[in-house]
Amino acid sequence: MNIIVCIKQVPNTIRVQIDSETGRLKRDGVESIINPFDEYAIEEGLRIKERVCGKVTVVTMGPPQAETALREAIAKGADEAVLVSDRAFGGADTLATSYTLSLAIKAIGSYDIIICGKQASDGDTAQVGPGIAEMLNIPHVAYVKKIESIDNKSIKVERMMEDGYDLIESQVPVLLTVVKEINNPRVASLKGKMIAKKAVIKILDAVAIGADIKKTGLNGSPTQVMKIFTPSQRAGGEKFTGEARDVAAALVKRLSDIGIV
Repeated sequence: MNIIVCIKQVPNTIRVQIDSETGRLKRDGVESIINPFDEYAIEEGLRIKERVCGKVTVVTMGPPQAETALREAIAKGADEAVLVSDRAFGGADTLATSYTLSLAIKAIGSYDIIICGKQASDGDTAQVGPGIAEMLNIPHVAYVKKIESIDNKSIKVERMMEDGYDLIESQVPVLLTVVKEINNPRVASLKGKMIAKKAVIKILDAVAIGADIKKTGLNGSPTQVMKIFTPSQRAGGEKFTGEARDVAAALVKRLSDIGIV
């Protein structure tokens, strides 16, 4: 079984800074890590491999520095890694990213399961995984918390809902986005780190995946950051004190004065 895991390298900080001129993340001087939700995607890919046998290929789109995230995935047990990198991909929104990654996956070859983290910590859109599935014309299931069963023809999963879960069966190939409840990611072993250090990372550019550069990067992004600003602080509200009956009457009168009631 061929398993592809899509990951993203993100800033290791909760204080994300945006360049006010370009609308892009400021990455200089900020440590980068594998997107936390993608750690669960990697782990689940490895568990499927151990469960039914197969190969795990990890893919990321980003600048050359994103190679470090791929080596971390190999250290944990992934078999191969692919870096999708080209200046033409810079500034991509979720649509352009989905387009580029879908072409990269086609270029890699056959696949049975594609796994993504439910969302990226720097964007929080949860759109790329489903977007890839749509462009590959395959089914997808979001917010997967458990894989009940899997074989070469079908998969049965639990999709997390607010009031429980849905049990969903799908044909293969399929794309899944997973939540943190699905597993506990493993720590890379010393042997794995040594393997990762020597691993050859395959690099795919726009030509290699046959991308139309009008659909990649900023050129292919219908959504763009036009303005970034800090919202002005609100002034303190009006406070009523006294007996409950008096406070209620004063509040009703105040609301009436400003035309709300």
